[in-house]
Amino acid sequence: MDQENKTQTWVSEFILLGLSNDPKTQVFLFVLVLTMYLVTLVGNTLILLLISLDNRLHNPMYFFLGVLSFVDLCYANSFTPQMLAHMLSARKSIPFYSCVFQLYLSLGLGGSEFFLLGAMAYDRYVAVCHPLHYTVIMHEGLCMGLAASCLVAGFTNSLMETIITFRLPLCHNVINHFACETLAVVRLACVDISFNMVMMAISGFLVIMLPCSLVLFSYGCIVTAILQIHSAQGRSKAFGTCASHLIVVCMCFGATIFTYLVPRSASSMEVEKFVTLFYALVAPMLNPLIYSLRNKEVMAAFQKFLENFRDKE
Repeated sequence: MDQENKTQTWVSEFILLGLSNDPKTQVFLFVLVLTMYLVTLVGNTLILLLISLDNRLHNPMYFFLGVLSFVDLCYANSFTPQMLAHMLSARKSIPFYSCVFQLYLSLGLGGSEFFLLGAMAYDRYVAVCHPLHYTVIMHEGLCMGLAASCLVAGFTNSLMETIITFRLPLCHNVINHFACETLAVVRLACVDISFNMVMMAISGFLVIMLPCSLVLFSYGCIVTAILQIHSAQGRSKAFGTCASHLIVVCMCFGATIFTYLVPRSASSMEVEKFVTLFYALVAPMLNPLIYSLRNKEVMAAFQKFLENFRDKE
């Protein structure tokens, strides 16, 4: 019996089914994903470059935006190159320990991003509700501490989830997904997964709902403060500083809550894969576009960057 359990538990590699088995569809998806991946790389790298080069962007708001762009870059790189390679391969395999590391890394970066969005909401709350004390409250030490805490919290949660996921005895090694994702791996278990589902629910509450609650509370205070501003121009300016962040929050939290906290049947696994693709690749691609196109300071920094680049030529 012990030998049987050992055989069930250990696999040397996993086979990923990907998004589609149709060759023509795979070629289309390869071009689409590659395009999104390149836009993600260019957009987030440009945000980091502008923040580091332009003194006007050296403040807490853009510090957190820079950290978010860095996390998005790492997140996209945690699985997209492998997914692109698999779209051109007949056999989509990933070694066991690579799968473990991919799951740990993606969960850690995803969790860190949610906490970062909460920290960014707090930053906007201080900027709108306590503008005269903003620089005193949001000092460099606090910003660094908040960013570090977000990363530590995200990766601590990820370590716990990764351990309990890969301790399960597995019946087979075929994952119906394009990456090593928690729900997809748990479905391979030969035993009851009730404990894992409870732990995932607790993790979802801590990593998703707590930051989401902080965001809702912060924006409740922000809306109240904005409504007390008498001039329409003042209200528009105050809301403009928060609009980009609010769009990103709705996009990221909405997709993740749909994936992890809304009960669904097994028949919806294909929908789950595309929702995962959205928050894992589409959201990191759109983040720099949303923040740059809706932000005059970022656009001014970009124009200055282009002018300096042309002058050097």
